[in-house]
Amino acid sequence: MKKALIFIFTAVLCITVFQTRSYAQFKSEAFSQSYATEDSADTTESSVFSLKDFYRQLTHKDSIAKVGTLFAGSTVLIGGQQIYQRQYWKLPVIYGGIGAGIGMGIHYRGLYNKSLDAYNAAFELDPETTLAVDTKSRNLSRLMFAASGAIYWATLMDGVYNFERDTYPHAGKAAIYSLLLPGLGQAYNHEYWKIPIYWGGLLGAGHFWSLNRTNFQRFRRIYLEASDPESGYNGSISASTAQYYRDVYRRYRDYSVLAFAAVYLIQVIDANIFAYMQDFEITDDLSLNISPTIITPDLQFASNFGLGMSVGFRF
Repeated sequence: MKKALIFIFTAVLCITVFQTRSYAQFKSEAFSQSYATEDSADTTESSVFSLKDFYRQLTHKDSIAKVGTLFAGSTVLIGGQQIYQRQYWKLPVIYGGIGAGIGMGIHYRGLYNKSLDAYNAAFELDPETTLAVDTKSRNLSRLMFAASGAIYWATLMDGVYNFERDTYPHAGKAAIYSLLLPGLGQAYNHEYWKIPIYWGGLLGAGHFWSLNRTNFQRFRRIYLEASDPESGYNGSISASTAQYYRDVYRRYRDYSVLAFAAVYLIQVIDANIFAYMQDFEITDDLSLNISPTIITPDLQFASNFGLGMSVGFRF
């Protein structure tokens, strides 16, 4: 401890004595050099998606491609990521699958609507009609539309997966993975223990949304019946009480939606940040070294000899 105090006192004394001459040891450029310009700075505006950037990357006119720009453009121009990867053979599969799913979905939806119209017309003539509605066509229609959406999702996932496959970690890919499938970005970062946490939060928010929505609809129905004198309502819950609980559960339902969105957004941000920090090493050997040093003219900004202090950080 005594040795350290003597060292600190000596260092402060050196700084005080040579303070008046310290500025003379360096060239004026050392205090006026600019290390960043407006053109070279990576501003928020420069990273905003634009069709021009998307087109240039799609045609390989930009030497550096951005997975976010390609992903955003491909959400509209389906297959853009595959064009960038020069995997043109996938385009007929993508467009054929999505087109077939939409076409078959529209076809089966038309059959269901026809059966529904026939049922309604027959019911007006005979309320006791036994004509069945074609629910099979309705289910097939929903299945076809869902299949088309699944192909669209798989197209985006395939484009992100094949983007710079040899580069790891890639923060942009981690974020988009979590955007497409919650928890996938954490799996990409090899942080599997986080997946149950985020999925638990999403499932919990979804459960409370369903519960609060059911109660909201229940008390809304009671309120409408209790406030209508011609409804013949004779329940034990008054209109004012039903109105109070209707508003409470509606508010809780909205909170559940916000909670779901918050957990979803947090896991995307988490995947992005921790992918950036994959190469960041933390060691227990943290130290600060301060020692006197001699400034020589062979330094970049030194003009003559001088005495100064050397400060070194180890982490």
